[in-house]
Amino acid sequence: MNYWLMKSEPSAWSWDQQVKKKIETWNGVRNYQAANNMKAMALGDRAFFYHSVDEKQIVGIVEICKLYHPDPTDETAKFGMVSVKALMPLKTPVTLAQIKAEPKLQGMALLKQSRLSVQPVDAAAWKIICKMGGVSV
Repeated sequence: MNYWLMKSEPSAWSWDQQVKKKIETWNGVRNYQAANNMKAMALGDRAFFYHSVDEKQIVGIVEICKLYHPDPTDETAKFGMVSVKALMPLKTPVTLAQIKAEPKLQGMALLKQSRLSVQPVDAAAWKIICKMGGVSV
């Protein structure tokens, strides 16, 4: 299993909306590196759901439930999307400031490529953040 972090502006698509809908497509990605990350996803992979912009915190965990396929919102037909299923909220959201303060997380893409909307998370970082957020997965 691989791990990921997927960013969304809460005003565009929030964790609460994801939970209510249960399964939803992750569309609108228009960055080649982020798209390549989605192409690398496998069924059952897990991702942190990150509220970007004002909140800057990981709030939940989703599971990849449909592999990369065409994104009908892309008029150029160059980009695709995956579908994700809400699994669980973090008991305590993990903020960007907390991640920056943890020496063992300094190698995360979140800190090195802060604008990348879909990024890999290594297994060690996944475990640390889950512990920080009060969940065991």
